Amino acid sequence: MKLKGKKILITGGTRGIGKSISLALAKEGAQLALSYYSNETSAQETLKEIDGEGHLFIRSDVSKPEEVRRMVNGVISSFKKIDVLINNAGIYIPHEIDKLPYQEWQYKWTKTIDVNLNGPANVCYCVANYMSLEKKGKIINITSRGAYRGEPNHPAYGAAKAGLNSFTQSLAKKLAPNNIGVIAVAPGFVETDMAKPYLEGPNAKNILAQSPLNRAATTTEIAKLVSFLCEDGIDYLTGSIIDMNGASYFR
Repeated sequence: MKLKGKKILITGGTRGIGKSISLALAKEGAQLALSYYSNETSAQETLKEIDGEGHLFIRSDVSKPEEVRRMVNGVISSFKKIDVLINNAGIYIPHEIDKLPYQEWQYKWTKTIDVNLNGPANVCYCVANYMSLEKKGKIINITSRGAYRGEPNHPAYGAAKAGLNSFTQSLAKKLAPNNIGVIAVAPGFVETDMAKPYLEGPNAKNILAQSPLNRAATTTEIAKLVSFLCEDGIDYLTGSIIDMNGASYFR
């Protein structure tokens, strides 16, 4: 088991991509702290499926700075350290600039940025300061192809993911002297509940055809990559943004 003994915090770790990552890392021997926003049923299902013992399940809203602080402090109190942080929690709210009243635009823009950019930044702040004391650690941020290709109906999502990519590279330079690696994974469409309305909707054929594989990624494929990135011995990847979009978009 390649990750035996590692303590890993995964935000949004009980649904979609996060759940597949959690199951994969637990199978490799990691002890996990999994945060979730509100879906207790999904958390309980993940608890039943996950390998190993001693995992933590924490209800937390990453868009609220004090909840982030309490979450990270709680994990440190229980695990004594965090070897790897995986920032996975995110939302995908439509908010077309020419279709919404100003107040609704403001709400959806702010909510998306708070969850998808400010939240991960605050989790990184709290975790990185613990990792710096240990002079070791790794941070993996789940971003998106949408950071590059444009998101006309979800502009705050694209902006947040672009910001998270840039933040990843800034942290990689800042934290390298403390032996902390920072990497981003940028998927295209992935088979999740969040993507289901698009992958099974009236435009599904065109969406799937964006990749020459003519399909979306599976959550298992993303999880396998993240599991590899959690391993030791690949420190020179720090600062990388790894595209996993089925050749649907090239930077």
